[in-house]
Amino acid sequence: MVQANALFTRPRLDLTKEAAQAFVNSEGLLGQLSGKRVLCLAAGGGQQSAAFAILGAEVTVVDLSPGQLAKDQQAAAHYGTTVRTVQGDMRDLSGLPQSSYDVVWHPYSLNFVPQCAQVFGQVASVIKLGGIYHFMCANPHALGMTESDWTGEGFLMRQPYQAEVKVEQPYQGFVFADPAHGSAVPPSLEYRHTLSSLVNGLVEHGFQIRRLTEVVNEAGHVPYEPGSWDHFTSIVPPWWKFWCRYAPEASVDETSSRAYNQKESRNEMPNT
Repeated sequence: MVQANALFTRPRLDLTKEAAQAFVNSEGLLGQLSGKRVLCLAAGGGQQSAAFAILGAEVTVVDLSPGQLAKDQQAAAHYGTTVRTVQGDMRDLSGLPQSSYDVVWHPYSLNFVPQCAQVFGQVASVIKLGGIYHFMCANPHALGMTESDWTGEGFLMRQPYQAEVKVEQPYQGFVFADPAHGSAVPPSLEYRHTLSSLVNGLVEHGFQIRRLTEVVNEAGHVPYEPGSWDHFTSIVPPWWKFWCRYAPEASVDETSSRAYNQKESRNEMPNT
C-alpha cells in the first residue's frame, strides 16, 4: 500500500496548528494536548502523529509497517518535531510503558485483526486511568458492502452477520492517486466486529463509551447518481468512531451492582 501511494500512506505536510486541531480534535473532546503523552496505534503514515506533535504532544507511533513508520519520521523532520516510532503489532503492546498514555488514537485498522477485545485489553494496559481512547472501525452491518451492491431499489446485504468472520473488502477508487497502482493491489482482508463484540469488549476491559459517531454522507438530499459511492454513503454509514474513557473502577462497580441487583431480584421471587 505504501508503494501504491494509498491515501493513508501520504504524510500530511501542509498542517498549521489550526488545521491540526481540526484534524484530530474538532469535537474538543481531547482538551489541551500540549505536554500530553499520545499513542498513535496502528497509525503509521505521517498524518495523525504530525497533527499531535504540532499541537505539542509527546507522540509515539506503533505500526506493523516500517514503510508507514518512515512516513511519520518524514513528517516529523518536515515540521521540526520529534516522534517516537515503534514497529509492532497492536495485539501486543507489552514493549511500551504501562499505564502511561493520556490519549490512545487508533484510526481505521481494528478490523485487520480477528478479535477486537484482544486489542482493547492491550490498550487498557498502556493507557492512564481516565485516559481517552478513540478508534475508528467498520460498521459491521456494512462491512463487505459497496456501491456495486445497488439493486435499483436498495443496497443488498450479502455477508452473514457474525463476529470474527473474514471479509474481502475492495478498496474505493479515491484511495489511490493513480488508478493503475490501485489495480495491482488485492482487496483488503478484514474481520467483522459486531456491535456486541465491540461494546462488550470495551466494557469488559474497563472502558466507558462517551460518544459514538456514525460517519455518513450527511448531504443525503443531493441527487447523487444511483449506485455511486456518494449515494451509497448517504444511505449506509461505512464507519463508526468510538470515544471512550478508561475507568475500570467504575466498570467494576457497575458490574458488581448489576450482579447484586439480579441476585436480589432472584431472592425476592416466590418459590414455585
